[in-house]
Amino acid sequence: MKLTVAGFWSGFPAANEATSGYLLESAGSRLLIDCGSAVVSQIQNYVSIQDLDAVILSHYHFDHAADIGPLQYANLITGLLQEKSKTLPIYGHPYDEEEFNKLTYKKVTEGIAYDPNQELLIGPFTIRFLKTIHPVECFAMSITDGTHKLVYTADSSYQDAFIPFSEGADLLISECSFYEGQDGTGPGHLTSIEAGTVAQRAGVKKLLLSHLPHFGNHSDLKIQAESVYVGQVSLAKSGFTWTGA
Repeated sequence: MKLTVAGFWSGFPAANEATSGYLLESAGSRLLIDCGSAVVSQIQNYVSIQDLDAVILSHYHFDHAADIGPLQYANLITGLLQEKSKTLPIYGHPYDEEEFNKLTYKKVTEGIAYDPNQELLIGPFTIRFLKTIHPVECFAMSITDGTHKLVYTADSSYQDAFIPFSEGADLLISECSFYEGQDGTGPGHLTSIEAGTVAQRAGVKKLLLSHLPHFGNHSDLKIQAESVYVGQVSLAKSGFTWTGA
């Protein structure tokens, strides 16, 4: 299993970068987790658009789904140029009918509703879901290829349910929108201390802090998470890779 970070900013992309987007690869299959602002531009540094096998969305906020439209155009145009006919499946939850319906575009992409109460199989990946605490319907994901386990919190304020959901993960990708001493419960986001607490209590092997804020010193987020988590903490950045080791 290999993870590549295409985007990691919260809210809007910093200059020349992108918001949430993570490329997960295993057994020749390529799954894009979230497709936020400018992800289509960034993802082409790591894989061609036509080589994506599927996309899955945690929710429909712009910083997680804004580039679905550009991705559809990219599939349409590259397909015509390369004379390849391919329908890209885009998995999303069905609780916002208007946004879900946008996932299907001509024969280029097909929106497929996932049931968060059931396991979902996409290629070599088995995905389980956890409803998060966020102003809109949003789902964390636990993904395994049978060898490694990755957990993605998506957007959420703290909840104890993250502990059993993340237990034993090889990598926890935790949103980290706020610093120690701040309160993320209103907007539905985690602090550095809360991300570290989940990682420590769940016994995950590595913690990747992502969905990072546009203020403060990001290195402080890492230091604060390390004060409660004894494992390895990394800050997400464009092109960051993890290979299951």
